[in-house]
Formats: sequence, structure tokens, C-alpha cells
Amino acid sequence: MVNKRVALVLGSGGARGLAHIGAIEALEEQGYTITSIAGCSMGAIIAGMYAAGQLEKAKEWFLRVDKQLILRMMDINLLSSNSLVKGKRIIAELEKVVPDRPIESLNIPCTIVASDMMSTEEVLFRSGSLFEAVRASISIPLFFQPVQMGGRLLIDGGILNPLPLHVVERTEGDILVAMDISGKDSMPTESTPEPIDVESILSDVTSRGIPVPKSWERQLRQLAKNVDKLRAERAADLNRRVNFFEILDRMSDMQIQQNTLLALQLTPPDVHAVMRQYAYNTFDFDKAEEIIAEGKRLMTEALISSHL
Repeated sequence: MVNKRVALVLGSGGARGLAHIGAIEALEEQGYTITSIAGCSMGAIIAGMYAAGQLEKAKEWFLRVDKQLILRMMDINLLSSNSLVKGKRIIAELEKVVPDRPIESLNIPCTIVASDMMSTEEVLFRSGSLFEAVRASISIPLFFQPVQMGGRLLIDGGILNPLPLHVVERTEGDILVAMDISGKDSMPTESTPEPIDVESILSDVTSRGIPVPKSWERQLRQLAKNVDKLRAERAADLNRRVNFFEILDRMSDMQIQQNTLLALQLTPPDVHAVMRQYAYNTFDFDKAEEIIAEGKRLMTEALISSHL
């Protein structure tokens, strides 16, 4: 008989983390029982809400999120030198959906992962306030204000461990399932623009009865050739495409990809569903329905290919 008990691990990745909702739905529809769960960053939010038995309410809320609500939740931190957003307003909104409660009182064992800037160590939350742990785990550096807890200064758990496979609580005979939303991916590149269609331009002009002197036609063709060359050169100039902040963002993406690969090598899961890192942007929360559906598809395919 196939074992249907699952220790589930949910990775970090901003709005891509909505795929975790679809992944859980796929597991349950296939008859699996999630007996423990762990997550960091967005994975921590979904893990906590599932463990609290409130995933359906959370899904309904995320499906209502639009760009205006996202902006209203951004409590800009004007007095801080280390972050743009305080992060309190987001947690307050989440608590309207799922009231805070101790992690140890949740329906199944739940582990939430943050990173300590002071000691450079992982911090595991398995007890205490659920939303204090979540707030620490989602603290994207430079964006959300770090969370101070005693002598610790906590930031996004995904910085050190974007797929915390080794920390989820296990039971004998369960299967380890990972929803990885930081799959190795190449940074999108700009395609070379289509050449200017001079023949269509000339045809349109002449069809209106406007004569085009040969000298004008030659000048138009030369101009189009020069513009095509300039556009192709600009598309090929990668330095032009990245500014200071994009370089910092890409450095973070590269670190997360490598740390994810290391986690998979150290603790290989029985089922590994993967979403590419550039499939969706960090703040694509207004695409919730699409991302949830994609997470469900990816997990369903991973279950089929694993033959479990």
C-alpha cells in the first residue's frame, strides 16, 4: 500500500509562493495527508495558515488582492536607514484572515525559518507567536524592516535556506515533498526587434495615391536600415538593461538558486515540484488565480513522475 503521509516543505519566492496553495490542493485531491509542514518567507505564510486549518480563507483573501491593496499595505518607513517598509500593516491584514495563535497549538507540527543577521545562523520557530515568526521570515533585506528579538536581528529565511528540507518534522514512514519556487532559471533577455517593414510603408503610401520619388524611397530604406541596426545594438547591450538595483536583485536570485540546489543535494525529497524563478515577479500578487493553478499543475505532474 502506498504511504500517503507527507512532510511538506514550502520554499521562498514572493508571489510565486501562492503556488503553494495549489500544491497543497493537488496533494489532498490525490489522497495525501500532510502530517507536518515547514516554510520560509512566503512559504512560511502558507505553511502557518495551512497548519492553522485556515488555508481556504487565506486563498479567498489572496484572490481578492489587487495592486491597490498591495499599495495600502505598504507602511513606508520614513525614519529608517535600513528598510523601505515597516511590515506591520501586512501582518495586521493577515491577522484579519487568520487570528494569531501559538505555533505549538497548530493542527500539525509547523516549522518557520528566519535568518539571524548577527550570528548568520538559521532561526527555527516551532513555538511562540505564529505571526511574529512569519513577520521575521518574510523580512526581505532592504525592503522590510528586520525584526529584533532579544539579541537577534531577523531577516528573510530564504537568505540562508530557501527550501528548508532538513528542518521539517518527520514521522516514521512519511514521504518528503518539496514545492520549490526558486527553480534554476536564466534572467529574461530582450529579443531583437522585428525589422521595419519598408515595403508595407511604401505600399500604404502609394495606395493613397501619394507619389513617392525614388530619392525619397532610397532615403527611407537607408533610414530604416540605420534604425534597425541601432535597435539591434541596443537589444544586445546587456549592460544597458541592468541598473544598480537590478544587479543587487540578480545577485540575490543567484544566491537563492544555489542555496536551493545545495538543500536538494543534502536532503533529497521524494517528490520535488519546481516553478522557475522568473515565472512570476516577487509582487505579482494580483495574478493569484493563475499562480495557484500553476502550483497545482506542477505538483500533480511531480506526483505522477515520482510514481508514489
